[in-house]
Amino acid sequence: MQHPPLFPSPVPSPENSRRNCVIAFTTPQNYAPRLSELIHLKGWTPLWCPTVIVESTQQTISSIHHYLNPQAGIDEPNSFLEEFSALAFTSKTGITAFSQALSINPTPPLTPNGEILTIAALGNDAELLDREFIRKMCENPERIRVLVPSIATPSGLVEALGLGQGRKVLCPVPLVIGLNEPPVVPKFLEDLSKRGWIPVRLDAYETRWAGAKCAEDVVIKSEEECGFDAIVFTSTGEVEGLLKSLEEFGLDWSMVRRRCPRMVAAAHGPVTAAGAESLGVGIDVVSSNFGSFNGVVDALAHKWKSLENQES
Repeated sequence: MQHPPLFPSPVPSPENSRRNCVIAFTTPQNYAPRLSELIHLKGWTPLWCPTVIVESTQQTISSIHHYLNPQAGIDEPNSFLEEFSALAFTSKTGITAFSQALSINPTPPLTPNGEILTIAALGNDAELLDREFIRKMCENPERIRVLVPSIATPSGLVEALGLGQGRKVLCPVPLVIGLNEPPVVPKFLEDLSKRGWIPVRLDAYETRWAGAKCAEDVVIKSEEECGFDAIVFTSTGEVEGLLKSLEEFGLDWSMVRRRCPRMVAAAHGPVTAAGAESLGVGIDVVSSNFGSFNGVVDALAHKWKSLENQES
């Protein structure tokens, strides 16, 4: 397993006096380096315990190509993407997978002339919709409009898109394997329909359980006297993956709580928090700024600062 970058021994930041805090986090590989760095910058020790694997496969790349390639059997073939008014990304991985498919496509899927295509993404994910991405989509950048909702949630994205009026929106989302699909994507598609859009689901990448041993570090650390100080979840799938792995060790969440009574459970945004709660995992800290991982790390620091003030 490839681990995120290792950092020198943490140095507590001025605003956070807690020393030697160990922060477990369950993000997949593509998000791990950034969150690990932010934890380190707070003067804490990151403990990466990925519970899901998120990646493109040949099957998912082929699924994307279906919409990028020219339609067969017509006089002036255009790609299926020309039928859509919007392309709605709910994750960084979806953008990366789509960009990967674009890179091996012989020509841009959109012709220089035609209706504007709105491409929507959440928070910092939109940074991937750069000039290179737009160039691979269409030779005429004027055909592309990038939309970043002010609230970085799927529901915020739906609101930002506005009324669909019978138009089609392509939604690159994960194909969940070995876990129950969280309600986030089905609700997202349902909400788009309620706003008059015709959402088309595209399984653009896979999210799979990382296996029985993914909670091993959590279990080992929880058996130590000091245990760990916090655990950070960034998706509902991560929570379910952890619970499934704990079962393999004969444990459940309540047992981990008892082993680590001072542990703080933090969620990256209200969607993840609600998903965790639905699985029986109580959340102590929810980031209000969830456009980036800075929000959940800052929320943890604020939580501990408040506790210190109460104790002093």
